[in-house]
Amino acid sequence: MLSKEALKRKYNRGDYTVGAHTVPKFAQNGAPEAREARFPGAAILPAGFADSLADIPGVDKIVTDSTDVTSGVRDWWAGTMIAETDHRGQYPETVIAEVSTVQAIQDVVKACHDADVAVTTSAARSNVTGAALPLSGGVVLDVLGLDQVLEFDEESQIITVEPGIFGDVFEQWLQDRGFTAGNWPSSFGISTVGGWVACRGAGQLSTRYGKIEDMVVGLDVVLADGTIVTTGGSPRAAVGPDLNQVFVGSEGILGVITSVSLRVHRLPDYTNALAFGFPSFAAGLEACREILQSGANPAVLRLYDELESGVQFNHGETNVLLIADEGNPVMVDAGMAVVAEICREATALDHDAVLERWLDTRYLTGKSSEGFKASPGFVADTLEMVAPWSVLPRIYDRVVSAINSVPGTNAGSAHQSHAYVDGACLYFSLRGTVDVEARQAWYDEVWQTVNTVLIDENATISHHHGCGLLRSPYVADSLGSGFTALKSLKQSLDPKSILNPGKLGL
Repeated sequence: MLSKEALKRKYNRGDYTVGAHTVPKFAQNGAPEAREARFPGAAILPAGFADSLADIPGVDKIVTDSTDVTSGVRDWWAGTMIAETDHRGQYPETVIAEVSTVQAIQDVVKACHDADVAVTTSAARSNVTGAALPLSGGVVLDVLGLDQVLEFDEESQIITVEPGIFGDVFEQWLQDRGFTAGNWPSSFGISTVGGWVACRGAGQLSTRYGKIEDMVVGLDVVLADGTIVTTGGSPRAAVGPDLNQVFVGSEGILGVITSVSLRVHRLPDYTNALAFGFPSFAAGLEACREILQSGANPAVLRLYDELESGVQFNHGETNVLLIADEGNPVMVDAGMAVVAEICREATALDHDAVLERWLDTRYLTGKSSEGFKASPGFVADTLEMVAPWSVLPRIYDRVVSAINSVPGTNAGSAHQSHAYVDGACLYFSLRGTVDVEARQAWYDEVWQTVNTVLIDENATISHHHGCGLLRSPYVADSLGSGFTALKSLKQSLDPKSILNPGKLGL
C-alpha cells in the first residue's frame, strides 16, 4: 500500500524549473491569413501618462525601458521563444504598472479607459499561448503584488485570496492547516491563482477535484471603466445565470480579477494506485470511459500512447494507463476495485514503479528534446483539446497523422490527461527539427493543420491552456454562432476594447 506521500505534494518552486524549456516572446503564429485582423492598432500613450500612473497610490513601480518591458512580459509560449530568437520580440509603446492594491487597479484601469489606452493584465507569465502579451502596447497591469490570503472559512472550506498568490505558496498555506486546493497544474510553482481562473486551468488531479471553474465560489472583478463587481458567493443559486463563469476563462478581456473565493478540501492521508498496459490507445480510452461511467473518479487517470509510454515509463511496447487516488480509504479502495475489474484483461504493470516515474518526470512530457537530437532548429509544444468519448479514438488518429504529415516533424504523440463521464482531454505533443529560419513556418503549419482537424470534428480547441494569441484565429469557428454572444458581451462590458485587445478571436 502506498504512503500518504505517494503523490508527492511538492510546493518548492525550484521543483518546477524545466531546464529544456527556456523562455521566449511574441510571434505571429496561427492561421497566416488571419494575422492582420488579430493585431489591433498600436496604442499611443498621452504625454506624461506614465508619470501620472506613478503618482497613483498603490502603484509601486512603472517600468518604461523597452528591454525591461520585453523581459517583464515574457511568457512560456513556444511562439514567444521563436520570435525573440528571431529578433522579433518588440512591442508597441508599452509600460508596466506594478500594483499592490485593488484601488490602484481601479484607478489605473479608469485612467486607461479615459485615455483610450490598452490594458493587459499580467501576473506570473507562465501562460503557453501568448494570452498576456501586449499586442497593442499600452499598459501591462502586473498584479503579482496582490498575493495575500484574505479570508478562510474553515467550517465551510472556502478560502478567499488575491489573484497574484503563487500556486505553491497558496497550497503550502492550506496544507499547514490540514487542507488542499487539489489543483496541481504543471505550472504549479510558477503560476498564480488568478491565472488559473483567467485561463480556466486544470490540475493533474482534476478527475477527483475538478477544474478551476468547479472550484470558484465567487469573484471580485474590476471592469473596464474602473468600477468593481462581485459575483457568486453561495454554494448554489437560481438567481439568473452563473456570473462567475462569465469571467472564469475570459483571459482579461472582460475585467481584472482582484479576489477569488475557492472551495477547498481536507488534506488526504491515504492513497492507492494501479497501472496497466493496453494493446492500443483506443482500447485504453475505452477502459477510461468505462471507469468514469461506472462511477469511479480517481484523482489521476492518465493514458499514454506507445511513444509517450516509452519516453515516460520505458514501456514503449504498450499504451500505459496510470490510475491513482487519494482520500477516504473506503471510497478510494472501492473505486480502485471498480478499476481493477474493468481492466482485468489488460496487462498489469508495476504500479509503484509507474507512479514514481510519473511523479519524477510528468512535467517534461512533450516539453523537452529527450529522445531527439539537440538542434537550434528543434521546436516543441503541446496542444490540448477535449471531445466526447465517441470521437476521441478517431481524433487521436487524425491529429497524430496531421502532425506527422508536416515536413520537418520528428514525432506527434498524445496522452489522455483529464477525463469526465461524457468525454476527455487529449494532450498532444508536437516536435520538429527544421532549419532555424523555418521554425515559424513549421510551427504555423502544424497548428493550422491540427486545428483544421479539430474544427472539422467539432472538438473544443482548448481544455485548460486557454486561447491567447495562439488560438485566437480559430475561436470564431470553434464557438460557431456562440461567437456573436461573446462579441456582444465584450462590447457591453468593454465598449472601448481596452482590455487585452486582440485575444479570444476579437
